[in-house]
Amino acid sequence: MTDALDTPDASDTPDALKDELLAVALEAADRAGALLRDGRPADLGVAATKTSPIDVVTEMDIAAEKLITGFLAERRPHDGLLGEEGASTEGTSGVRWVIDPIDGTVNYLYGLPSWAVSIAAEIDGEAVVGVVAAPMRGETYRAVRGRGAFEGERRLRCRPAPVFAQALIGTGFGYLTARRAAQAEVVRALLPEVRDIRRGGSAAIDLCDVACGRLDGYYERGLNPWDHAAGALIAHESGALTGGRPGAPASGELTIAAAPGLFEPLQARLEALGAWHD
Repeated sequence: MTDALDTPDASDTPDALKDELLAVALEAADRAGALLRDGRPADLGVAATKTSPIDVVTEMDIAAEKLITGFLAERRPHDGLLGEEGASTEGTSGVRWVIDPIDGTVNYLYGLPSWAVSIAAEIDGEAVVGVVAAPMRGETYRAVRGRGAFEGERRLRCRPAPVFAQALIGTGFGYLTARRAAQAEVVRALLPEVRDIRRGGSAAIDLCDVACGRLDGYYERGLNPWDHAAGALIAHESGALTGGRPGAPASGELTIAAAPGLFEPLQARLEALGAWHD
């Protein structure tokens, strides 16, 4: 079994650079979170759709990404960018920012509180800094590779692994009909085998809930890099294992996070259930 975040060697990243990237990510997430929390129109509507008519983009997604990318361009003009709402630049510094301006857009659209701003900084393709700001919770989660995960001054620790039958598992669903049907079948099989299953609507928050001990484990098929880049680092730095299918890193096929001792049986069961394909 491979913890995907353990395999690369990012130990040669200078501490001063990590500190700078963390400070920039925290400020960008704070600014975007304030905009989204305080500037949400009462008549907020759908500005566009993505993979299906129910996979939505709001005007606030676009505004928040514009704020974040503008801030990053000012502070770190030579870095690359990858954003959910279309921002993509190569950069020349070796640093790439992976941005989800609103993770949990449907929750945001409906006025539900489970949404977050997710910002990760990668060096040579590996996340070294992750920040997830959840303004409606009043919490901002952060991690620097090799330094642990925190919310405010509180160091985050994943919950010790329960027996499989007593595990509280988070998951999420895609927006394509065939994928949702396949995911429902996985849940149908898994639900009687565990304590319960939660569906919060934000992958970034679910991963941070694993880090906080609010979930024992989490899995989802169909995530994009911006959905899990920051949250997976935070979960990993809390002591959780992260990955995808056996021997593989987290990917669009499957993303899993859970404490050692739960990760292994959860991964094996999801593999047997075919959770990695539609």
